[in-house]
Amino acid sequence: MKTTFTIGIDYGTDSVRALVVNNQTGENIGTAVHYYERWKQGLYCNPSISQFRQHPLDYLEGLESAIKGALEGLSEVIKQSIVGISIDTTGSTPVAVDEKGTPLALLPDFAENPNGMFILWKDHTANAEAEEINHLAHHWEVDYTKYVGGIYSSEWFWAKILRTLRVDESIRSKAFSWVEHCDWISAVLTGNTNPLTMKRSRCAAGHKAMWHEEFEGLPSEDFFIELDPLLAGLRERLFRNTYTSDESMGNISSEWAEKLGLSTNVVIGVGAFDCHMGAVGAEIEPYDFVRVMGTSTCDMLIAPNRNDGPLEIGHLLIKGICGQVDGSIIPNMLGMEAGQSAYGDYYAWFQRVITEPVRELLGEKTAEELSQKLIPYLSEKAALLPISENDPVATDWINGRRTPDANHELKAAFLGLNLGTDAVKIFKMIVEATAFGSKAIVDRFINEGVPIKQVIAIGGVAKKSPFVMQTLSDVLNMPIKVASSDQACALGAAMNASVAAGVYTNLRDAQKAMGSGFDARYEPRAEYVEVYQKLYGKYQKLGKFIENNA
Repeated sequence: MKTTFTIGIDYGTDSVRALVVNNQTGENIGTAVHYYERWKQGLYCNPSISQFRQHPLDYLEGLESAIKGALEGLSEVIKQSIVGISIDTTGSTPVAVDEKGTPLALLPDFAENPNGMFILWKDHTANAEAEEINHLAHHWEVDYTKYVGGIYSSEWFWAKILRTLRVDESIRSKAFSWVEHCDWISAVLTGNTNPLTMKRSRCAAGHKAMWHEEFEGLPSEDFFIELDPLLAGLRERLFRNTYTSDESMGNISSEWAEKLGLSTNVVIGVGAFDCHMGAVGAEIEPYDFVRVMGTSTCDMLIAPNRNDGPLEIGHLLIKGICGQVDGSIIPNMLGMEAGQSAYGDYYAWFQRVITEPVRELLGEKTAEELSQKLIPYLSEKAALLPISENDPVATDWINGRRTPDANHELKAAFLGLNLGTDAVKIFKMIVEATAFGSKAIVDRFINEGVPIKQVIAIGGVAKKSPFVMQTLSDVLNMPIKVASSDQACALGAAMNASVAAGVYTNLRDAQKAMGSGFDARYEPRAEYVEVYQKLYGKYQKLGKFIENNA
């Protein structure tokens, strides 16, 4: 078999990375990371109101920079043997586009308008709109939320669109359609960004836009008009069909082929969300619980669609998760998603609480030095603390709750602090809180009839934080395997690209050939499991108090 290569591109919250992979061996032969320049400066964001926007120029500049960086030093033979590129992104991260599929922020009149930019997954400015969608859906003849856990989230497609149309007349008058980041950036590489003809991701549409074959696509026009007449006519300017990520979106355009030094025979795969392709990169199998652990977490499961076996779950509607979609992760498998709105972000918040006064008082250099050392120091010291059922607890809702049961109005809370509570003890509380939030998700799946065979972790937190991972294993009372690849999402994108380009006929074959395996395993410590069960009970009581009195 001729040696070929694919490129997996992973758009995260802070950066985009590209990975060049040998399709026959899985060897990573080139990689590069590009950090978004405007995002680094905090432009177009207002954390106090949960507004988080990203300029499309950050994405375009990152695409070129990351791919060129990954290709640097590779031979011309290798470059001409690249047969496919696939992209994953955060989501739901939609943008308003004109008739040509150009994001409005790329037009002169909207260049500095945050509402014409991509609305990042963690933007929660549409909480009220999400509530309206839920209320109407639950009283409509068809509950369009039934395949997305029964609760629509402000992090998702329609809530963000409705909010933007309501608050910005200039966007309302110019927006022809709306496109998810994973769809648009993949389409850019093909040269066809026409919103009426570009292939839309099954993953994005099913989990975030209430698309389902039972509804003949998106919810009905009557539903949207009843929700708000501002949505009238938009449905027909979106899409009816969706495509799984093992399919081709088209070939790379001559413009991008020349820019990157690649052949015009390179196939561009249909895009998807980062966590879904990460699960592919982690070699997910039925009933694996794959945790993509970064700024937030995204939890993925798959199950056969058939209903002819004792473990088949296709007839179930799992409450409070982020959707169950045919083919969103692996074709012909039911893909299920859950997750937490803040994980690494919670640790980063506490880091800023400590370092920002240092920055103001002692200067940038001292603050940056402290910032680099702080989390490892806190982790090391927190791992030495005793654990007892009398320990203080916190909730993990620093950025609201994604699952189970989305509610982004919720806030974090700490219970049991006293004059002896120091930074190390608070950090321990925060790490335990994120683990307790994870357990709530695991318990929901199990209680809803979805078995969990094993836990697999990928992402920056999983690779860099033994204290966090050991705490999670103790709280879940489950072993956790950590994937060897530190770029599992990009690797999963490369696997999808290999199938889209025809190197493999299915993703399972691609996973077997290109998978990286696992390099760490955490086992629950029996002496802490029962204690953490009691602390988890305190976490649940605190959560109920906060939610009922919010």
